[in-house]
Formats: sequence, structure tokens, C-alpha cells
Amino acid sequence: MLWLHFLLCSGLLVVAAMMLSRYGDVLAEKTGLGRSYIGTVVLAAATSLPELVTGTSAVVWLDAPDLAVGAIFGSCLFNLALLAVMDLAWRPGAILTEVQPGHLLSAGMGILLVGLASLGVLLGPTYSGAAGWPVGPVSLGIVILYPLCARVLHRFEHERQAKALAERAEKLEYEHIPARTAYLKFAMSVIGVFVLGVWLASLGDRIAASTGLSRGFMGTLFLAAATSLPEAVVSLAAVRMGALDLAVGNVLGSNVFNIVVLAIFDVADLRGNLWAHLSPAHTLAGLAVIVMTAVALLSQVYRVASRRPRRFGWDGGALLGIYVLAMWLLYQQRG
Repeated sequence: MLWLHFLLCSGLLVVAAMMLSRYGDVLAEKTGLGRSYIGTVVLAAATSLPELVTGTSAVVWLDAPDLAVGAIFGSCLFNLALLAVMDLAWRPGAILTEVQPGHLLSAGMGILLVGLASLGVLLGPTYSGAAGWPVGPVSLGIVILYPLCARVLHRFEHERQAKALAERAEKLEYEHIPARTAYLKFAMSVIGVFVLGVWLASLGDRIAASTGLSRGFMGTLFLAAATSLPEAVVSLAAVRMGALDLAVGNVLGSNVFNIVVLAIFDVADLRGNLWAHLSPAHTLAGLAVIVMTAVALLSQVYRVASRRPRRFGWDGGALLGIYVLAMWLLYQQRG
């Protein structure tokens, strides 16, 4: 019965996240912010909302930080494996041959922030709690670095803005939807994601207890996959529409935002310091995320120079292989 509830909650969470993304797109048109900005910033944050809500509830109400952090690292792994699936969904060829070079910056920033978070897990018990800080220095570093990374990305996109003026003149698609309706349904979807996220965290913790799986592994595999379903649905839909930069940007941007969520967990942890109470097995998950991101980065550089269209290349196989290997190693660790 627990698994049935878990699947039901996951399905409802996907519906709520799709509604959130759709009306975020409507608001992009109504407010004039533009789909490019909404896709790379707001959409990535919106589809990461389940991880934020689920993890925060796990930390605050369930006292299960390993479940929350495992879900974050697992979500990053799941998102990167999704790139291989997107490759298959994009029929003209390899998806990374078609996207803008700005994604190289997103990938590099993801490696930087994930590396910092992995260091926080590794050194947490000995360093992050030094001097009785209410939050770890790693969390402060993440909070400082993220706005700097966002500014670099903004400046990069601004420099090539002249080449994308057509986006400003794109046809209005939501003239039939009143702005008031858009705001109301956007707010309703936020509430829905919040409630379902709390429920999903509770179910994940109960399944971990009933099956004997560790909270860390339960979060990294099952809870991460469930909370990453919105990214999967939105990204695959964007690929089908031909909006490749939106799809890839959502994946890489969600991973970057996920690391910021770890700092939020640290603030929400009432025990004083999140990093000092984590299983070292999360370091393995963080390293796997770094390796997979590096594969995606190298793949884009290589494919830009290659004109041989392929439906599924070495990078897709490598991403899926590393994902499966990481899950097996984490299961062996039971961390």
C-alpha cells in the first residue's frame, strides 16, 4: 500500500509541476520577461520546487537529512541521465550539437557547486560545525557563488542577445487566458506542489523504514526519481517542440539550483548544522554527478566540431552507464 501511495503521489506531483510550468510560461508572456529568461531561471527553479519542498519537510519534520540530501544528489544524477533519453527523443540527431555554447558555462558552474557540496559532506563532521556556526561555511560559499554564476550567465546571454531578437517578436500564444486566471492557477499549482512534496517525503521515509533501505539510498534512488519527474516531463516536451536550449537549460539549470537547495536545508536544520550529520556515501553521489557533468561538457565540445549525426553516441551510453554504476555502488554502501 505504501508503494501504491508513493506512485499516486508521484503522478499527482507531475501533474502539479506541469501546471506550474505551463502557467509560468503564460506569465512570461503576460509580464514581458521573455521565455528565454523564464526557461533558464524561473523554469529551472519551478521544476526543482518538489526537491525543495520534499527535502525541507524531511529535514524539519522527519529529522531525516540523509533522505533530503540523497534526493538532491540523486535528482542531479537522474537529470544528467535524462540527457541520454533526450538524445533519443530528438530525431534529427544528437541534441548537444544544436544547443547554444552558453550551456558549457552552466555545466562548468554545476561542477564547481557540486564539488563544493561534496567537500561539505566529506569535511562536515570536522570543519563545517567549527566554532558553533548555525550553518556550515560550505553553505555560505554556495550562497555567495550562485549569484556570481548567475551574473556571469546573464552577461554571456546579454552579449549574444542581438542574435536572438526574433524571440522578442514571437507570436503571442496565450491572449485567450486572462492575466488574473494565470496568476491564480500558478498560485494553486505552487500550493499543490508544496502539499504533495510534504506527502512524498513522508512516504519515502516510511518506505525506507519498512524495507530496511537506508534513508540516503532511498532518497538518492526512489525519492530523487519521483521529484525529478517534473524536469523529465518538461524537458522531453520541450525537445518534442524543438526548444532544445530550453530542455538542456532546464536540466543543467535545475542541477545548479539543486545545490542552492542544500544551503536552504542547512538553514532549515534546527540542529544547527546539516553538513555535520550526513552519511559520507553522499560524497560518492557527488563525484558521480561531477563525472557525468564533465561527460556532457566534453560531449558538447566534441560534437560541435563533428558533423556526423548520431541518434545515440558514446556520451549517452557513458551517462547511463555511470548512473547505473553509481546506483549500484550506493546500494553497496547502504549510505
